Amino acid sequence: MLILAIDTALDHCAAAVLDTDSAAMRAQDTLPMKRGHAEALMPLLARVMQQSGVGFSDLDRIAVTTGPGSFTGLRVGLSAARGIALAAHKPVVGVTTLSAYAAPIVSEDRAGPVISAIDARHDHVYYQVVSGSGEELVAPQVGAIDDVLAAARFGAPHLVGNAAAILAGRWPGNGAAPVAVDTEAGPDITWVAWLGAAADPAHAPARPFYLRAPDVKPPASAPLEPVRTAAS
Repeated sequence: MLILAIDTALDHCAAAVLDTDSAAMRAQDTLPMKRGHAEALMPLLARVMQQSGVGFSDLDRIAVTTGPGSFTGLRVGLSAARGIALAAHKPVVGVTTLSAYAAPIVSEDRAGPVISAIDARHDHVYYQVVSGSGEELVAPQVGAIDDVLAAARFGAPHLVGNAAAILAGRWPGNGAAPVAVDTEAGPDITWVAWLGAAADPAHAPARPFYLRAPDVKPPASAPLEPVRTAAS
């Protein structure tokens, strides 16, 4: 299969074309950025597709990160993936950022747990804990950093994600120290592509994976709409 992978969920803009038959990346590019994903993505996709030597009609599937991450960034990537899929008549699948962070470590089938962590601000993180073989130990959720440290009960972990260093700095002294700390701005786009290739389109929808509501409130001056009933 030929998979186009897109990731704009966190602090980079990335795309890649994976050829699963040859187990090789035909092209890939990643641009570090905190803002500006909307302006950067389409030129980036054009370059990656040109370098890959294939057209959108040649693709078998599009994979896109669904979060957790930046609400604005997620919309950029998801909109692009859905638009390409619709125009090219191809399926599109979603891949969570937490699973993409953990994937390269799980692929090595290590003994200890893997904690993927993304900064959710205000002393909270989005996180997931899996065993070295990929078995889910703690489902994806958002929690206070002190709550995440309870994962020390699973043994010495491999910490990965843009909040990995935050967790490492607060790791309890009475627990087994992390075996590795990989602080990365975003997941490796290569693994977004591989997870997209393995995903079942029927069970991996390309829609935002929100673990909490956006930090958005209506203006104080906004008028309230009247509540209407069936009798109104």
